[in-house]
Order: sequence, then C-alpha cells, then structure tokens
Amino acid sequence: MAKAPAKGAKKKAFKKKEKRVVHVGIVHIQATFNNTIVTITDMSGNVLSWKSSGSLGFRGSRKGTPFAAQQAAMNAANMARDHGVRSVDVRVSGPGSGRESAVRALAAAGIEVRSIKDTTPIPHNGCRPPKRRRV
Repeated sequence: MAKAPAKGAKKKAFKKKEKRVVHVGIVHIQATFNNTIVTITDMSGNVLSWKSSGSLGFRGSRKGTPFAAQQAAMNAANMARDHGVRSVDVRVSGPGSGRESAVRALAAAGIEVRSIKDTTPIPHNGCRPPKRRRV
C-alpha cells in the first residue's frame, strides 16, 4: 500500500500539457456506406482531432447519412480550431454518401479548404473472382 505524504511534504507539481499551435493541417475523411470518420492532422500526420458519426450518437443506418457526416466534420473542425488550424488540405477516401457534406461542413466551420484530393484505393485488376456457381 502507498504511504500518505508526511505532514509538511510538498505536493508534486505537474506541468500542464501545452496544446500544439498548428496553422495548416490535413483532413482525412473516410466515408464508408455505414459510417463517416473525419480526422484532422498536422502536416506530419499527428492527430489533432477526430470525430465519427458513431461517436456522435448516430446509430444503425443513420450513421452513413450526409447529415451525420456533416455533424462529424463540424465537431472535428471546431476541436481543431482550438489548436489554431486555419487552412487545410482535404483527402477523401471511400464511396460513402457523406463525402460532399463533410467537405462543405469544414468550409462552413470557418476553415479554409485549400485542396481536395480523392485517395480512394482502386484495385489494379483486384482479387481473383470466386469460382463459377454450380447449381
């Protein structure tokens, strides 16, 4: 068991963790059919803030809607603004319906969108298809 500090002993002083001040960032939007995840990072990839439709309380098929993606992007942008983010490059990945609305929500939150890039992985001839079905 830990001992209680003696009566005249000083308490240990911890430094308050400083928030990083970043002016330019990257927004990664992963839009699947079932959910939308918005992650805001600095230029080297360290996460400043993130939100997903599911973390905001949307459940089931409502997670994949454009409205849920808009709310997730708004909340992530507001958290990133506390770190000093003013302008971002957007990288959108996935086929979900929340792609457009998430980008619009970032601009509406007062963050300048410098560029939008689609990083959806595209298969180069892909996986081998399943063998023919015999009935």
